[in-house]
This record gives sequence, structure tokens and C-alpha cells, in this order.
Amino acid sequence: MRNEQLADILRPKSFDEIVGQRHLFGERGVLRKMTESGRIPNMIFFGPPGTGKTTAAGIIAAQSGMYFRKLNATSASLSDVKDVIAETDNIFGAGGILLYLDEIQYFNRKQQQSLLEYMEDGRITLIASTTENPHFYVYNAIISRSSLFEFKPVTPDEIAKNLNRVLGYLNEQSKTEKTASEDVLRFIGNCTGGDVRRSVNLFENAYYASDAEITREAVESFFVKIGNYNDDSHYDLLSCLQKSIRGSDPNAAVFYTAKLLESGELLSVCRRLQVIAAEDVGLAYPQAISIVKACCDSARELGMPEARLPLADAAVLLATAPKSNSAYMAMAAAMEDIEKGLGGEIPNHLKSPLFKGYKYPHDYPNHWVDQQYLPNELKEREYYRFGDNKTEQAAQAYYEKVHGKTLQKK
Repeated sequence: MRNEQLADILRPKSFDEIVGQRHLFGERGVLRKMTESGRIPNMIFFGPPGTGKTTAAGIIAAQSGMYFRKLNATSASLSDVKDVIAETDNIFGAGGILLYLDEIQYFNRKQQQSLLEYMEDGRITLIASTTENPHFYVYNAIISRSSLFEFKPVTPDEIAKNLNRVLGYLNEQSKTEKTASEDVLRFIGNCTGGDVRRSVNLFENAYYASDAEITREAVESFFVKIGNYNDDSHYDLLSCLQKSIRGSDPNAAVFYTAKLLESGELLSVCRRLQVIAAEDVGLAYPQAISIVKACCDSARELGMPEARLPLADAAVLLATAPKSNSAYMAMAAAMEDIEKGLGGEIPNHLKSPLFKGYKYPHDYPNHWVDQQYLPNELKEREYYRFGDNKTEQAAQAYYEKVHGKTLQKK
């Protein structure tokens, strides 16, 4: 009885065997051309799971002749990185070490910084991968020293083609001749949201549960059991979380936070909670932005399962806080005018270097003086309207005092 997963047994050994990612590894693919020319820079691979990031790193290492080491940031420590660096002094590392660091977003700033020295002096060539936006989770100094490559979800047609190869292998190993229609294979591709590894695992289960033909019913029975969690449900759950908090329902907020965390969505939850703090709570309770940021930083530092605690605090805090989208609506209105091409010419008294005619507000009573700030064609535009919560009403009272006028209620 083998323990190795089928997806690993059938892992591609060359660029031609990689499923999808033609923009990177096809005949004209940029990464293929670069590797074949001998150019191996530091790289960051980003994209959904199961799209070939680890496979590509292994193939690049094999073609470069470099010593290949792999670490996963969810379990690796700084000492593990130092152990890899120590190997540059032995015979294996003489030609350089290619370090593949999976899930780099789980390394904190200090851990990521520790890589810089070795990247710069050439002792290691780093290929880091992440399922998140690298600009949010990877240290800027590493990004500036690396080339970024996006791995895209694999299409159902490409997954179906790969599953035909998997079917042939399983038939050969089992000495049988089971069949599967193209519709069933494409259905698996749709079910698994472009994740090749998941598609192979799902197909293997259905294969051994079927007789002569692998049916859609057999596939669906396993797909239901794994929770029907795909790209659509990912965004649906994040939407449910935000709508529950916006609707001031702490019970639903905690439920959807828990459901997302159970599906491995720690970083997506952190990002969405920070968006909610600014978009839906906003100026009604502006301290929520910094509090939620602290909760999310704590969650990322702790990791699961302890990360549930600060994230529960953040979800309940946001759900029970007063709400305002006034700043969000102001920004949306301003962006709409900018997209129309309005406001291109700013007032002369605001232009450097002379600021001729500009009045310095601190020289006037209440630190305010009447002068125009918006461009001429937008000078009467009102983007921001004070919310009806306690914080914004206090701000409105101050505004009316210094401006000497009472604003109309919305």
C-alpha cells in the first residue's frame, strides 16, 4: 500500500508536462525562455493553490543544476533557513543553492529580512511562493530584489486533459480499463476551481469508487464530502462575513469567521476584517481600524488555532460598533469624477514652488480661512457628508463653527 499521493507521483518533470500556465512555460513562455538561457533570478510565484508553483520550482532547479532545498513557512523557523545557508559551504552547495520557500506570507518581517543578506551575496537564489497578493504580505526589500510571476487557475479543459493522463496511469497500475467521459473530466475541473492537485485527488477517489465507468454521481459524492468549498464559496463566505458585520449581527459574524478559518482562510479573513473596519464602521468608530489591525497582526503572529481568539474579538467588535460609510461614499464619488477626467487643473495658489496667493490657515481665528481647494470645475462639489453617529456629529459641529454656517441634513 503506497502512502505517496498520486499528484506527487505524477508530478511533471519538464515544462512541457506542466498543466496550464502556458504564459510562463509554453514555447514562448517567459519563465521557460529565461531558464533555458541560464538566467535564474530571485523569484516570487503567486497564485491559487494547486497551480504548479512547487512543481515549477523543482523543474527550474533541475535544469539549472543548482542544489534544491524546500522549506514551508508555516512550519519552518529562522534556524531552518540558517541550516540551508550552512550548506553553501559544502560540496552540494558549491554550484549555488536554490531555496524554495512555500507560503512565504507566514514568515514575519524579521524572518523575511534574514533572507536578504544571502540573496544579495548570491549564496542562495530564492523562489518564494504565496497564495496571497505579494504586495500585501511580502517584505518590500524582497520584492524589489525579485521577479514576480503570476500562476493562474487552470482551465477545466486543461484539467480534463491532465485527468486523461491520470486515468491511463491508474488503469495501468490496476490492470483495468475504466473509462470517463470528457464531460465528467471537465466537471471535475469546474468543481476544483483550477486546482490541479485537488482535481487529481478527487478523480482518484471517484476512480476507486466506480465500476467500469467513472460517473458524475461518483464524483459528486466525494465533492459533497469535502465541503463543496471552491473559489465561489470562498468569495460567498467573505461576502457573508462582511454583510453580517454591516448588519450588526455578532452571531453571524462569528459563525462566518469560524467557517472561513476552518477552511484555511486566515489571511483572507484578516484582510476582509480590515476592509470592513474602514468601509462599514469607518468614522463612526475610527479607533476600530487600529484595533482590528492589531487583532489581525496578532492572529498572523500566533497562527492557528490560537488566531481564532483575536479574530473573534475583531469580528464581534466590528459587528457591535456603530456604522458609517460616509468616507467610503466620499471616496467613491471622488473617484467617479476622476475617472470622468474632471479636476485636472488645480488652483494656482496650491501649486509649488511659490504658492502665490495661498492663505496659511493657522494665521487666522480657529485655524481656518475661507479659500478654494478643489479645482475650478469641481469647486462646488460635495463628496463627504457627515454621518449621523456621535463621532461625526461632533466633527460636524466643529466644521459648522469654523465655517460659520449650518449644513443641510441629508
